Amino acid sequence: MGEALVGGLLAAGWAPASDVVVVEPLAARRDELAARFPGLGVTAEPAGADGVVIAVKPAQVTDVCRGLAGLPVGRVLSIAAGIGITQIESALTMGGQSEVPVVRAMPNTPALVGAGASAISAGSHASEADLAWAEGVLGSVGIVVRVPETQLDAVTGLSGSGPAYVFLVAEALIEAGVLLGLSREVSETLTAQTLLGAARLLSESEDDAATLRAMVTSPGGTTAAALQVLEDRAARAAFIAAVSAASERSAQLAAD
Repeated sequence: MGEALVGGLLAAGWAPASDVVVVEPLAARRDELAARFPGLGVTAEPAGADGVVIAVKPAQVTDVCRGLAGLPVGRVLSIAAGIGITQIESALTMGGQSEVPVVRAMPNTPALVGAGASAISAGSHASEADLAWAEGVLGSVGIVVRVPETQLDAVTGLSGSGPAYVFLVAEALIEAGVLLGLSREVSETLTAQTLLGAARLLSESEDDAATLRAMVTSPGGTTAAALQVLEDRAARAAFIAAVSAASERSAQLAAD
């Protein structure tokens, strides 16, 4: 996800050396990043910055915050899953920083193709300017919404884990096409374009999802027959339960 943000920021016009610098302790990974993004500043040691993006595994967040000790840091944006704002602010304090504005975010993997969906929440010291900065960073790879931190677990269950639900649907549709005699290549092509087209229509249309579904569903037609099977097998309830399960797991991880 951090690499996706780097690509998005550079594509948005941020300067690779002065505006964007990546801190990466692994030499091999530094070489990979330097090769992929020519001119990018890549270093092993953190330095002061107007804004710092924490894009590491949850278990590494505290060490990263402590590594910022004594450095002039204007604000922090964390995309580490399951680590709350209070934990980050506390880790920064232990690291020698005090009252650093913190913004916590939950992005998702379509950020890799510039179509991400992110939600951000403000910490106790974060101002409107800090939120706007975070929106500028995450907006380089998709859309951004603001929510209270108490809703980030729900965001995780819906859009954070959401791409996996869509990919599961895609797998099923592809297999159905193959079972009905289509080649796998044709089935994959039709499935991908169908999902892309449906998503664009939902995003760009003034109609809601229920209305768009009804527009496709003629009484007694093929779509009605298909939807009846899905309703009979509780597909709608299964998706709702899945989002709830992911949200609950997110809350458990934060508590751990």
